[in-house]
Amino acid sequence: MEKIYRDSLELHRKHHGKLEVKSKVPIENKTDLSLAYTPGVGQVSTEIGKNADRAYEYTLKSNTIAVVSDGSAILGLGNLGAEAAIPVMEGKAVLFKRFAGVDAFPICLATQDTEAIIETVKRIAPVFGGINLEDIAAPRCFEIERRLMKELPIPVMHDDQHGTAVVVLAGLMNALKVRGASGKNTRIVVGGAGSAGIAVTKLLIRYGYTDIIICDSKGAIHHNRKDLILEKEKLKNTTNPRRLEGTLVEVIAGADVFIGVSKGGTLNEAMVRSMNAKPIVFALANPIPEIMPDRAIAAGAFIVATGRSDFSNQMNNVLAFPGIFRGALDNGIRQFTEAMFLNAAERLAACVTEPDANLILPSVFDRKVVPAIAKAIK
Repeated sequence: MEKIYRDSLELHRKHHGKLEVKSKVPIENKTDLSLAYTPGVGQVSTEIGKNADRAYEYTLKSNTIAVVSDGSAILGLGNLGAEAAIPVMEGKAVLFKRFAGVDAFPICLATQDTEAIIETVKRIAPVFGGINLEDIAAPRCFEIERRLMKELPIPVMHDDQHGTAVVVLAGLMNALKVRGASGKNTRIVVGGAGSAGIAVTKLLIRYGYTDIIICDSKGAIHHNRKDLILEKEKLKNTTNPRRLEGTLVEVIAGADVFIGVSKGGTLNEAMVRSMNAKPIVFALANPIPEIMPDRAIAAGAFIVATGRSDFSNQMNNVLAFPGIFRGALDNGIRQFTEAMFLNAAERLAACVTEPDANLILPSVFDRKVVPAIAKAIK
């Protein structure tokens, strides 16, 4: 594992990052310059000035996404600041281009103030056809996404919420199929009640799963909890039908599925052994999962998934966000809906025709994935 980190540092140092800007048109002579810049470009500006929507026809706006972060919740590493967010946002931009042909640019903001973030994104929005929010801590991320969705005429998505939820739901569909128990009464424990945990829980409920317990750092969210932020409060009466109280160690006993979206090391072998037979473990914290796959399997886990590229069953947002925004740009949607995300999850799951314990989701390099998900976003 340490070799991966050393090699990654060297790759980033050698290339000074992963992203560059290239021209789509040649600039080799005066004619080229006259067409691409002055005087010709003046006519293009004049046409857009008459009708701002023509920016989609004449500029990069029709195929360009802003990847926006304040660096407050980077991967599973925490609040490392705007500069530390650059390599992750730069990586997202590279993945947008590699898998969906979408041009994207990292925007890392030197503020963690909700109103300042909202105002900044609104001011830069004219350049972009969509906004991908990333690695912004809860609960700020909920208000930022809600406001921007309401106040901008282009689609906005917080990927840590909805990209994660789409991939988890798709993986769960296939994992339960392999396990031979796909009923909606499957007992599910979600470890982590930040942006990802809350969004995953909401989408699972919307899909029809009825027995879900979500845990934060203080334990299970239940009807007697009085210390909950608004987003958790909303889930208090729609989750935990058994009204269990206690820590993750206590409520995971007898569960069929564990979905970890918190931080590394929060699950151990004893907790896996306390689950029902053939347990499903999604340990999705990055870069260190809640439990390493070999330890989970040794403790009896039937199916294990992580967010990492170096283990089987990678359950990473790269399976979702390129196709989601490809569909948004191609289909000219105004904003995303939950129905789109449910449809996207079903289409992603269907990309694996014969799932097994080591293949519940398609490879990120499967060319069927982006077109399948893009068709769901309309």
